[in-house]
Amino acid sequence: MTIAGGKLRIVNPQPADSSCSPDGATLAELQRIREAYARRQRSIPASRYSSLDRAHVFQTDELKRSFVRLLRRRNAASLAERRILDVGCGDARWLRALGEFGAEPQNLTGIDLLPERIDLARQLCSPLTTLVCGDASSLPFADSSFDILLSFTLVSSIRVPAMKASLAAEMLRVLRTGGFVLWYDFRVNNPRNPDVSGITKREVEVLFRGRRVELERITLAPPLARLVAWSSPLLNALSSARFLRTHHFGLVAK
Repeated sequence: MTIAGGKLRIVNPQPADSSCSPDGATLAELQRIREAYARRQRSIPASRYSSLDRAHVFQTDELKRSFVRLLRRRNAASLAERRILDVGCGDARWLRALGEFGAEPQNLTGIDLLPERIDLARQLCSPLTTLVCGDASSLPFADSSFDILLSFTLVSSIRVPAMKASLAAEMLRVLRTGGFVLWYDFRVNNPRNPDVSGITKREVEVLFRGRRVELERITLAPPLARLVAWSSPLLNALSSARFLRTHHFGLVAK
C-alpha cells in the first residue's frame, strides 16, 4: 500500500520477478531470523544502543568518520542527489544519519524483514522517506534504481549460502553502474550470539565476484568497549589495536 498526502510510503514488496517465490530453505531461514531477532530483543537491554551509552556512541562516531573518509576517497562531494537504499534498515537510524551528510529524505529508502522495525522507522523518519517491509533477497525495486546501498550487520545474520548469494545478486541488480555498496559487518564470530557468523573479506569477494572490494578493520570488540567505556583515552588506545577490531567497513564497487 502506498500512502500519499505527505504520509510515509509503505510499499508491499513484490520480487523483481513475481513468478519466483521463495523456496522452503529460504522461508525457513527467514523464520529463523525473525525468531533470532525476537530472542535478542527480549534479552538485550534497550540502553545498550542508546545515544547515552558511551561505548555505542564511540563506535557510531568511528563508523561515521570512516564513512566520511570513504566518500572523500570516492570524490562524492554531495549526497543531495544520491538515491540510497539501506538493506536491513532496522529503525532506519543510518538513513536518518545520512541526513547529517546532506542526503535528501525523498531519495532515501529502507527495507527490513521485521514489521515492528519498519513501524518504528515510520515514527522516526521524514514522511518523504520510503520504507518497505520485506525479504531483501528478493528486492522489490527496478534495476539500477540506486546510487548507494548500505549493508550494515546484515549478511552475518544469514546462515543459508544460497540466500546470501541471492541477496548479493539483488543488491548488484538494483545498484547502478558506478555505484557502490557500503559494507559494515562482523568479520569474526560473536561467541555471545550464535545467530551471527563473521564474514571474511574473501567471502565478501566471492559473494560479489568480479567487483572491487575495499575493506578495513574497525570497531573495538563491543564487550571490551563496554568494559572500558568510562575512559576515553583507554577506548582510543585499545581501538587502535587492529587485532581487537571485530568488523569490516568499506565498499563493493559496481
